[in-house]
Amino acid sequence: MALADLVRIDRNEDGIAAVLGILKQRFGERLQTGQSIREQHSHTTTYIPAQLPDGVVFAQSTPEVQEIVRCCAEYKVPVIPFGTGTSLEGQVNAPGGGISIDLAGMDKILAVNAEDLDCTIEPGVTREALNTYLRDTGLFFPIDPGANASLGGMASTRASGTNAVRYGTMRENVLALTAVMADGRAITTAKRAKKTSAGYDLTRLLIGSEGTLGIITSLTLKLQGIPQAISGGVCPFPSVEAACQAVIATIQMGIPVARIELVNQLQMKAMIAYSKLDYPESPCLFLEFHGTDAGVAEQSEFFSEIAAEHGGGPFLWTKEAEERTKLWKARHDAYHSVKALRPGSQAVATDVCVPISRLAECIVETERDIAETGLIAPIVGHVGDGNFHVSPLIDRNEPKEIEVLEAFIARLNERAIAMDGTCTGEHGIGQGKMKFLELELGTGVDVMRAIKRALDPDNILNPGKIFPLS
Repeated sequence: MALADLVRIDRNEDGIAAVLGILKQRFGERLQTGQSIREQHSHTTTYIPAQLPDGVVFAQSTPEVQEIVRCCAEYKVPVIPFGTGTSLEGQVNAPGGGISIDLAGMDKILAVNAEDLDCTIEPGVTREALNTYLRDTGLFFPIDPGANASLGGMASTRASGTNAVRYGTMRENVLALTAVMADGRAITTAKRAKKTSAGYDLTRLLIGSEGTLGIITSLTLKLQGIPQAISGGVCPFPSVEAACQAVIATIQMGIPVARIELVNQLQMKAMIAYSKLDYPESPCLFLEFHGTDAGVAEQSEFFSEIAAEHGGGPFLWTKEAEERTKLWKARHDAYHSVKALRPGSQAVATDVCVPISRLAECIVETERDIAETGLIAPIVGHVGDGNFHVSPLIDRNEPKEIEVLEAFIARLNERAIAMDGTCTGEHGIGQGKMKFLELELGTGVDVMRAIKRALDPDNILNPGKIFPLS
């Protein structure tokens, strides 16, 4: 496989041996060097081959992370932060070996400030655990990437998901964070105030940096009130293009939709079979509205009219929690449903994002490309913000299939960028999309390199990700 071969970091064998000895003495059994543990901490949910760290330390506090980073800095050894391992572009791989810091044990909810609609947590807290904890307060954290990811990892990759069209991404929902820098210093990027003009926006600099500038050890997050009423449902359309035009009209009309998800015909076929759904096997939009009883009913009826104008419908909607839960579980199980279309294959999830005015054109051209290439590749998307995902099914042991896949992904990324979009709306760059970043941002990547060199001169923080330094 070619992509990981592009990422090569020279191993510092003497330094790695010294660091392993020091950390073993300090952390005892919380430093693990067994093959299975190291494989787990290079695990990637894409087809990029695993590149194993030399050891895994299970950290329990910010001072411990500082201690580990200082040790690695002294010997110029790579250090790779690890949350739950749900990243999709090889972000947790260790191309030069080194130490993986497992942050899952840093899972304390440090404070909930209900009156201010915020909370402060450690990075190992998962989104589901946080929302379970918050349930009795009447608040929730809205960012939902599908997987039960750690919130530190979600901030590091600037994750979003199904609710982003209403509530934004991690970029808009992190007020402040604490991070351990490459020299072992811990910094706090902001206070809890809802806005600030105080200096550089270090919070936003670290969000989406994929562990290459600092290791996040706490987060202060915005919270939302649980809506009084929620309605949701499914609306079939005669074509993907018609569904996309309905999305554009919905957004442009200012309807405050909370979720608006597209599944194309093949994806709907897979979901019907896997989740036992009783819906038409055609392109569909899954929608959800938040507000008052009267508000969500009005919004649902308004969308029904828009759908009808574009040949869609009927919009089958409900306020019943049980029905909505079934609907969104099916949406979140889309990845698993896809694999059943070709048993024994692997689904490779990739995403792009374009302005919504170009959404229909981009998806239609992508479906045409899939058909001409001969891939089995369903499409699903958070289309309210122009973001969609393609999941080609491949045999990772067949080099020819890898070659066809990479060529398709390249065309997909180039197509989105040519439409003034991005090669990734939420998965991040990691190793998998490094070569498309310069195509998208040009000399802007040189500024990123300068920041990286200034903050991490020895290139020890998650090296070999986002862009090559040379």
